[in-house]
Amino acid sequence: MPEFDYTFHWRAAFKALPDMLAGAWVTVEAATVSMVFGVLIALALAAMRDTRNPVLRGAAHAWVSIARNTPALFQIYMLYFGLGSFDLHVGSRAALLAGITFNNAGYLAENFRGGLRAIPATQVRAARSLGMGAFQAYRLIVVPQLLRIVFYPLINQMVWAVLMTSLGVSVGLNDDLTGVTQDYNARTFRTFEFFALAAVLYYAIAKGIGWVARLLAWRLFRD
Repeated sequence: MPEFDYTFHWRAAFKALPDMLAGAWVTVEAATVSMVFGVLIALALAAMRDTRNPVLRGAAHAWVSIARNTPALFQIYMLYFGLGSFDLHVGSRAALLAGITFNNAGYLAENFRGGLRAIPATQVRAARSLGMGAFQAYRLIVVPQLLRIVFYPLINQMVWAVLMTSLGVSVGLNDDLTGVTQDYNARTFRTFEFFALAAVLYYAIAKGIGWVARLLAWRLFRD
């Protein structure tokens, strides 16, 4: 049997914990920003998918199809390296945020589209009959019900966004959790210790998001 000849050095990893926690905060910030813009774009895409305008419908379909059927890493690479080939240089953080936002919007648009179809059209007609404009009816009647329907898929996408931020290291981002971890790994060669600790932090973030989601659901949907 092969001998296990490895000595763990956890002290180096724990000494780096403050920097890794700072990187974890950057990770959460990046995921949150990508989700905010992703939700806004997804709402627009969901509305565009059901419009009668063929140009808007086609553009929304193309966005959703590309986002859902190509790897997130490919999308980030195209923004960072692909645009750079045309002398359009995008920073690592901007490429990561844009790539994750693009991906989030594509997935959430289909969730929102399904949620919209679960809301009876008669509610919108009733709102319009009371004097509401189309946008006002959409904002006050449709969106609140839609968010309730897609709440848990939205939380799942937030967790996925947190995990996708780890792709930033592939385009040179070094201040998020994975970037900080890789930087310490390159200096100390303690791969197992640093990435094991990073995995624990990612797990804690994901479970924390789930806990916050349950609390929000209890406060918002108690009826």
